Amino acid sequence: MGVFAMGAAVHILAVNPVPARSQMGSSLGFHIILACFGIAFAAVVMTAEWIGIKRGDAAALLLARRWSKVMAVLVAVGAVSGTVLSYEMGLLWPGLMGRFGAVIGFPFSLEGIFFFLEAIFVGVYLYGWQRLPPWAHWWSGLPIVVFGLLGALSVVAANSWMNSPAGYTLSHGKVTSVDPVSVFFNASTPYETAHMVLAAYMVTGFLVAGVYAMGLLRGRRDRYHRLGFAIPFTIAGIAAPLQVMMGDIIARFIATNQPVKFAAMEYVLTTQRDAPEWLGGILINGKVYLGAAIPAFDSILVGFNPHTQVIGLDSVPAAQQPPLPTLIHLSFDVMVGIGMFLFALAAWQAWWWWFHRRVLLTAWFLVPAAVSGVAAVVAMEAGWVVTEVGRQPWIVYKVLLVSQAVTPSSGVPVTLGVMLVLYAILTAISIGVPMIMSRRWRRETPAEEDAEQVPYGPLHARSRARPATAAGPRSSADGTDAP
Repeated sequence: MGVFAMGAAVHILAVNPVPARSQMGSSLGFHIILACFGIAFAAVVMTAEWIGIKRGDAAALLLARRWSKVMAVLVAVGAVSGTVLSYEMGLLWPGLMGRFGAVIGFPFSLEGIFFFLEAIFVGVYLYGWQRLPPWAHWWSGLPIVVFGLLGALSVVAANSWMNSPAGYTLSHGKVTSVDPVSVFFNASTPYETAHMVLAAYMVTGFLVAGVYAMGLLRGRRDRYHRLGFAIPFTIAGIAAPLQVMMGDIIARFIATNQPVKFAAMEYVLTTQRDAPEWLGGILINGKVYLGAAIPAFDSILVGFNPHTQVIGLDSVPAAQQPPLPTLIHLSFDVMVGIGMFLFALAAWQAWWWWFHRRVLLTAWFLVPAAVSGVAAVVAMEAGWVVTEVGRQPWIVYKVLLVSQAVTPSSGVPVTLGVMLVLYAILTAISIGVPMIMSRRWRRETPAEEDAEQVPYGPLHARSRARPATAAGPRSSADGTDAP
């Protein structure tokens, strides 16, 4: 094991594109968590507000208003990290953007427009509390959900194009014509977009639910906390089985369209029938150690038949095989394993609700529920490792190598260090500011919070505010100990 780890480290440090890949990977790994909230958090907030307006539920309205403040913080931080990524695309990968900028610039431009519109309506939604009629305010939040989904579709379409390039004509190394529709809706777009959107709803839902699971574990069993747990957990729980099914579909798509990536994911070393499914294990010198093989199961998963032929790593020269297949395979196992765990957790609560019509409050359930958000983040990050490392050594599959696209600059390790410091600061802000807000909410009553001038305007406007049942609770014991 020690020899393997040392060899892997030497291999990574010896590869020229690694500093650039490390910087891009760290930037994307951080931003994608915020992107999940940009895609899905508005739907969670609006669900709480819908319950509050429809049922006259003060606790639900209080949750919606507080969550909208957290949403504003995360959108602001996400705007910073997203801007960094846009610069990195050109600075770190001039070979990609110089040759194919006219192609993938289209989905990236659309994503920028959709994010711009999303940010506008976030401002409208925040400012609209107590200024708009209840349902008008709720409808003002709907564009946030729509533009979040369209933004996700756009940016994932760019990544999908790198996996399934289409819609362009290349002559003498230069793009001479582009079909934007074919670029945007390439073969991978439907699969990757569905997978990413479902992941976003799972990450957001389980992370928010985990906060309130901790409150429930600490004995805060009022409606505020039960609802704060139930709303996001239900949304994530609905996405979980859909994600499991989507993952199965995508695996077969990859087996057909990127068979070498699939071979690395599943340790298929040689093209064969009756290919076994490996659980765990470390690949060293063409042999799998410490893994468990299920005979013929990989062939069954690919073609529903044990005799289905599965393409192996030996189908391409060693130079065209993905690096670090052990990392790819174990990341794939982690993603699938956590996905099944979250599916089981959601099914457990669904079964309890079916028979008892209430949230399950035992420690046996709440403890794994409290860590479900972190688990969902780990699964999502592992999935992106599979997607990006599995495509190597290609940056555009079978068209452009990473080594041909990377910057020749020798200063990337310095910018990598700067980016890591920046993301450490942004992480502290993303976690620290909501924690500070949470402590203030525990000290204040909802009535005191309602009277705050920032960010909801001057006090004189509050004299004309609508009644508490429409705009949010003026006082509620449920909200005094919010997590």
